[in-house]
Amino acid sequence: MPYAISGIMQLLFTSGSPSDTAAIARALGAALRPGDVVALYGDLGAGKTLFCKGVGEALGIPPDRIVSPTFTIVTEHGGGSLPLTHVDVYRLAGPRDAEEIGMREILSGDGVCLVEWADRIEELLPTDCIQVRFSFSDGDRREIAISAPDLPGFDEFRVRSIRFQPGG
Repeated sequence: MPYAISGIMQLLFTSGSPSDTAAIARALGAALRPGDVVALYGDLGAGKTLFCKGVGEALGIPPDRIVSPTFTIVTEHGGGSLPLTHVDVYRLAGPRDAEEIGMREILSGDGVCLVEWADRIEELLPTDCIQVRFSFSDGDRREIAISAPDLPGFDEFRVRSIRFQPGG
């Protein structure tokens, strides 16, 4: 069941498989608007890059084009309904390194920006970014907690993804 705290909508999802994670991501991707920043949090192997593939797919970008940009840090994808910038800050030491490569400009682009390992640059993230937090559950299951400002498309996202929510 969704709940709101101070104008922030929060949803909890259970993913039983990579295909579930991708479906949740596609539902969110369909609700994203120009300028949206999605901050992804979670341990190695939690599903962050897979989630990025699903968001990209919703924007019309083939999933095989979206790979972990760990060594390139920033990858831009065009050709979809919105430009997609995929950022992986795992190799950065912190916000100072991110600022040196122009992270503030990257985060304020006209398309959608996905940031893996967002905790490393949290102080640079917009206050209204969408936060996606992954945690391991039983076996291959993942809990995915998504919080966002009460955006116009967020309710549509909630409805599209109801089957992955507790009691859904």
